[in-house]
Amino acid sequence: MLQPIKKHLKSKERKLKKRKKALEAEDPFADVDRVNDNAAVDTDAAEEVGHDRITALKQEVDKTLIRVRKTLTKIKLGKYGLCEGCKKLINTDRLAIDPTITDCIKCAKKTKKR
Repeated sequence: MLQPIKKHLKSKERKLKKRKKALEAEDPFADVDRVNDNAAVDTDAAEEVGHDRITALKQEVDKTLIRVRKTLTKIKLGKYGLCEGCKKLINTDRLAIDPTITDCIKCAKKTKKR
């Protein structure tokens, strides 16, 4: 029953790893020759903005990778679909929308209020 979810998450994990590598290659700071380049101030600013953008995108990819890996571990341990707050089953419709959800609606609302 969990095999399709596991397959989906493994596929998502592979795509996220590829995306992370692509972002790393796209980072202007990855070019070692840029240090020797006496670029204009506007070029340096563009590189800085590009680097900041790539860094933010990589952080989002990393967060998603962590959630995917955590979910795969829960599947392996037989704890997938259990709310981390109240330990009750999470609604399957909620899990269908995002299989990496960790809280039921009640606990998510409680957390959001804090």
